[in-house]
Amino acid sequence: MTPQEMDARIVRYGDLKPCKTAFIDAHTPGSDQKENFTIIGGGVSESPDQHVHIRDTPGFNIGAAGQPPKCRNSLHSHRTAEVFFVLKGRWRFFWGRWGNAGEVVLEEGDIINIPTGIFRGFENIGTDYGMIMAILGGDDAGGGVIWAPQVIEDASGHGLVLGENGKLYDTKKGESLPDGIKPMSVLTDDELKAYPEPTTQEVVPHYVARYWDMMALADRQPARVIGDGAMLHDKPGFEVELLTRGSIPAEKYTTDTHEILMPMRGHWRLDYDGGSAVLNPGDTCAVPPGVARSVQPSMTGEASLYRVRSTDDPAGPTVKA
Repeated sequence: MTPQEMDARIVRYGDLKPCKTAFIDAHTPGSDQKENFTIIGGGVSESPDQHVHIRDTPGFNIGAAGQPPKCRNSLHSHRTAEVFFVLKGRWRFFWGRWGNAGEVVLEEGDIINIPTGIFRGFENIGTDYGMIMAILGGDDAGGGVIWAPQVIEDASGHGLVLGENGKLYDTKKGESLPDGIKPMSVLTDDELKAYPEPTTQEVVPHYVARYWDMMALADRQPARVIGDGAMLHDKPGFEVELLTRGSIPAEKYTTDTHEILMPMRGHWRLDYDGGSAVLNPGDTCAVPPGVARSVQPSMTGEASLYRVRSTDDPAGPTVKA
């Protein structure tokens, strides 16, 4: 692989292009300052303004959300896995029909594997602009977002209408639904009964891993975070590991699956057959199967990196009984 080919597979944090109109709550007060980033794959954005950095998917999607303090993402659900790790800031994740069934606060480096089939939202409760990185199961990320009814109703009062085709229309800009396209239907009371309301105690032990716990486990080998036999046992169509200094040997290795490298702390040197590159916190690198590579911290100090690999498992965890 040439350096030019590898460079095309590295999305730098500083080059990320945000979309401020990605979802139906883009005009709703309290949610109108959030930014959505689609890094690998089409993601779940409802806006034609969304920039996609790398369209080819490795069996899952990579995205990110950036929000100033006190900005929240409205209650929604997905049909496949939605995993977040906190790159910057302090974040509160909450869930349930009204967002009051349970909650957890995540610090930098922490990761949450949110169960499918529940409404969830999140907000930046830190003092500065925050950033969370997302892994979404499936090549098509599960076919979009399912919004809690009140989110659709609130959005209509601020000019945004979601069509049944999954696209947004801004009535304040004079846009209207095309002929033959109806508004997205609101879930009925009977349909809402299918969405579980798990408590904090039911979710956190099974779906949240703390950064320093993972760092301790990654002292001599990668910490297995999500996947078969990992800290979080669900198999959502991909597996996640946390690497730190000494986790892997310096020799090159190959894989028969796609591998995504996402530094959390420190600078990492990626050596591959054909060249080398330095990966920094917030960067995303997509290494294809069969390419011999090694990755090691390039400087002293704290270093950690999330590594995501595609698997053949179904793309969505469910709430444990």
